[in-house]
Amino acid sequence: MQQKHLFEVVPSHRLAQLSKEQLIEFFEAQQDVIEPFQRKIKQLEAEASKLKQTILFIDDKYIVLKNKFFGKSSEKEPVQNDDGEKPDSSSKKTRIQLPSLRYPNAPLIETEIEFKDLPNCDCCGTQMSDSGMTEDAEFLTVVPKQYFVVRQKRHKYRCGHCHGDIKTAPAPKRITPSSSTSDEMVIDVALAKYCDLVPIQRYSAIAGRQGLKDLPPQSLIESTHHLAHFVSGAYHKLKEEVLNSKVLHADETPHRMLEGDDKTHWYLWGFSNSIASIFDIRDTRSGDVASQLLANSNCTHLVSDVFSGYAKAVRDANEVRKEKNLPLIYNVYCNAHARRKFKEAKDSFTNEAQYFVDQYKEIYRLEGEAREKPPDDIPKYLLQSRSQMSPFFKAMKLRALANIKAYSSKSRIAKAMSYFLKNYEELTLFVKDTELPIDNNPQERLLRNPVIGRKTWYGTHSKRGAETAAVLFSLVESCKLNKVSPRDYFQKLIQDLHNGLKPYTPNQYKNS
Repeated sequence: MQQKHLFEVVPSHRLAQLSKEQLIEFFEAQQDVIEPFQRKIKQLEAEASKLKQTILFIDDKYIVLKNKFFGKSSEKEPVQNDDGEKPDSSSKKTRIQLPSLRYPNAPLIETEIEFKDLPNCDCCGTQMSDSGMTEDAEFLTVVPKQYFVVRQKRHKYRCGHCHGDIKTAPAPKRITPSSSTSDEMVIDVALAKYCDLVPIQRYSAIAGRQGLKDLPPQSLIESTHHLAHFVSGAYHKLKEEVLNSKVLHADETPHRMLEGDDKTHWYLWGFSNSIASIFDIRDTRSGDVASQLLANSNCTHLVSDVFSGYAKAVRDANEVRKEKNLPLIYNVYCNAHARRKFKEAKDSFTNEAQYFVDQYKEIYRLEGEAREKPPDDIPKYLLQSRSQMSPFFKAMKLRALANIKAYSSKSRIAKAMSYFLKNYEELTLFVKDTELPIDNNPQERLLRNPVIGRKTWYGTHSKRGAETAAVLFSLVESCKLNKVSPRDYFQKLIQDLHNGLKPYTPNQYKNS
């Protein structure tokens, strides 16, 4: 029997034709060929075990470092569904358990776990061999942040003919050429503060625990000022996006100027639409801040709380707009504020306040159901749902008019009713226009990070620091509005600015 046929599959009907002696001869011949391969496999497995230990060491030390410069740490393609598309990790319809499916964009590193010495069979004592099957498990891990010193050697070139000239290879462009920190580290420091709300002194302390001791916080703070100045063109583009919006949200919050100015009580002003958010830090709460911005904007509706500064801003802006034959601006007030006042009154006037709270509950239910529809269908459903809201508002108005005199004007319930009645037109203007929001909650959410940051680092130490905070908070919060990674945006923006390209906003980056 020729050995080249021993690896071919023998049909069962052919085996049935062989005698007992022929079957024994066939089996012995097959074993003579297989045994040398089994010995070679064991030898290779022993060598591979040592090699894999080395590979695991390289994975932890070298590959992770290499991928910091060259991108993905694995060539394995992201997990795809049956249609060949990446699964949507944000879908709530199915609960995905495996981390590789839940986080399809995370690098995947596969490791092999084997016996150091081949085990023996518990049944017959024979040494076992690898079956080729595996039992798989997945878990998340993390590589701690690492810091490196880069020594840059720029080659010098000389003239071998006249020896009269020396030229040095140009240095790669950086935000601050003479700085001891790279662009990547400047971005990391700035986003640690303005995105993750880590004070720079704490960032320095964390770096110290990672082995980078005595990292001067003041130098890091200075680097954020350079970054804000470098990307200021993108901030001005953001302002253009905001000014071009017909519907504009506005809100303000106190901001402390710790030093560098006679006035310590400053204010952080926020203006936004659905794609852009800008902040401006001023030493006043006067409505002039808003009126200056509104005068030459395309805004026709300003969404805010019932702060007199916004009413004044709209009046002053409209005087300028009349002279320029521009459309007038209308105040749209926040229903969340009106509802909140009735909720606060429930402690002392439970039954009366509960009526208004229940009406608002139905109004927000209708709004929420319409917002849950597919994006293209939302305007149609909003038109239907808001037509159903009108009776609730009218009922609240009649109830407030009938009962307000039964309570002391200083009581919470009377103040809530008065607030609702006095601002009824501005509170219900959204019912007639589906482009208008029901409240100013989107802008209040955008102020959340600056407010938490204020509690963490108390304020700013200079006017320059205030400008830096305004620019970087604006770009970071606009990234969040557009659901893009602030780190990816800043890295690409700075690279493109170095290459001479014009600045762009997070929304333009998203759609490019």
